[in-house]
Order: sequence, then C-alpha cells, then structure tokens
Amino acid sequence: MRAKPSALGYLRKDVSGVSQDWDEAQMRSLAKRLGYELTKTLAFGACTDRPVGRLVDAVRDCDVDAVISPSLHHFDDAVPNELVEVCDLITVTPVQTFSRSVLSQIWA
Repeated sequence: MRAKPSALGYLRKDVSGVSQDWDEAQMRSLAKRLGYELTKTLAFGACTDRPVGRLVDAVRDCDVDAVISPSLHHFDDAVPNELVEVCDLITVTPVQTFSRSVLSQIWA
C-alpha cells in the first residue's frame, strides 16, 4: 500500500508555451497541497497522436489515482470521459476535481 495517493502531471506544450515551467511548478504545488505524490509530468505537443489515449495508457501503466493539469485548456476545454473513467482529473486553474465514475470502478 502506498503512503500517499499518486498522480501524473499533464500538459500540452503548445498551450503552456513560455509558461511551461510555471505550469509544472503549479502542478507540483497543488499535488503537494492535496497530498498526492506527483510521479512525473507528461508534456505532449500539438502534433502528438492520440494525446488522451496515450495519457490513459500512462495512467494504467503507472497505476496512478489522478492526473493534474494546469487547466481544461490542455484538453481542448472539455473533460475527457475516457480519462475520468480510470482516474480523477484535477485542474490547477480553477482548482477543480472531476472524479472518476463510480460505475467504472464497479465494472473494472
């Protein structure tokens, strides 16, 4: 059993732009405040094929409880259903948590 719940950071380089370092610092800070161990951050570019699918694969491979992202802008302003089926999604700005579906946990 883990001492803390774990999380992945996620951002899109094209959305963060010159603020990427700041966005990463904000994700680390929020993870710490919420009691998560941020294991690593995935930074995809605009040309990354299937970014949400790749993120879901990483969530499963790393067995994390949540993904922390600077904002929903990094998901084209929409909560990705396939992601919240496997973990919680937490945004820094505004601070929001989109919880994984209880039914998806039952069916898993």
